[in-house]
Amino acid sequence: MSDENPTPQATDAVAPASPATTAISPRKVPLLDRIPVISHFRQSVGLQRGMLVFGLVLSTAFIIVALFAQWIAPYSWAQRSVDGQDFGTQQPPNPLNIWGTTVSGFDVYSRVIWGAQTAFFAIVCAVLFSIFLGIFLGLVSGYFGGWLDRILVVIADAIYALPSLLLAIVLAIAISGGQSSLWSGILSTSLAITVVFVPQYFRVIRAEVVRVKAEPFVESARVIGVPTHRILTRHVLRNSTRSIPVIVTLNASEALLTLAGLGFLGFGIEATAAAEWGYDLGRSVADVSSGIWWTAIPPGVAIVLVVLGITLVGESINDLSDPRLRRRRRAGGAA
Repeated sequence: MSDENPTPQATDAVAPASPATTAISPRKVPLLDRIPVISHFRQSVGLQRGMLVFGLVLSTAFIIVALFAQWIAPYSWAQRSVDGQDFGTQQPPNPLNIWGTTVSGFDVYSRVIWGAQTAFFAIVCAVLFSIFLGIFLGLVSGYFGGWLDRILVVIADAIYALPSLLLAIVLAIAISGGQSSLWSGILSTSLAITVVFVPQYFRVIRAEVVRVKAEPFVESARVIGVPTHRILTRHVLRNSTRSIPVIVTLNASEALLTLAGLGFLGFGIEATAAAEWGYDLGRSVADVSSGIWWTAIPPGVAIVLVVLGITLVGESINDLSDPRLRRRRRAGGAA
């Protein structure tokens, strides 16, 4: 019987070692802390959180209006009458047209709502095109280097030095002749904006790839014979896209301003093909001098609010992504 006692005692002596083993295992990061906007919201405090929340509210409202425009707008973007009754031109706000009518006889409120959808589609297409093309070129240029890297850097610097709106106007004229339908106009405008934005993604990704490819884990992957495409996608790319969410939010607001600028100058989407805030704002310039304010204020305020919301989100993410600013903010809160 005395020989059986050491066995459970030995088992009890070994048992405390398991917590020490689990204590050194890496802590798994929660899913919410890995989503860009949500993780930044959890880190924000005070005024920074207020700016982020206000920007998110404006941006979310814009997205909701854009996605549900056909149910929110009472009329179509090019509708001039209802039940046989004409709206009239430049009519002040009334029960039939709560925000009045434009010089062409369109309902202002409906065109503002439908304009959110046009802006949303143009922003999404422009940002997606820019991301894929810019990341691909930056990844290839930064990893392989050589003459291809030098050529791409020179081209990107040349495009980046040109005025963005002027370049977008030239490309819009070359692609669609300056006037187009809804989807062809969105596509041509998105491509014009893409050419302007690609150098920004290219330069950021290239700089990160040049830094990451010199890390020991990339060198180890090369030594053991990992294929190049796997190194690029699994090791280099995954560690080179930390700044992309910041650039996306900042470029989204710039894309909206470029789209509005093209429409304001008459190189955007035709009025009967889709509603576009820049076009409506450009046509209402002559109305302001005549005291007709309702054709200019709604699209102008819509542009300002959407750009403000996206910019606040982008700037907040940019500040919260900087470790120095985070430490400074926490030190100020503790004081």
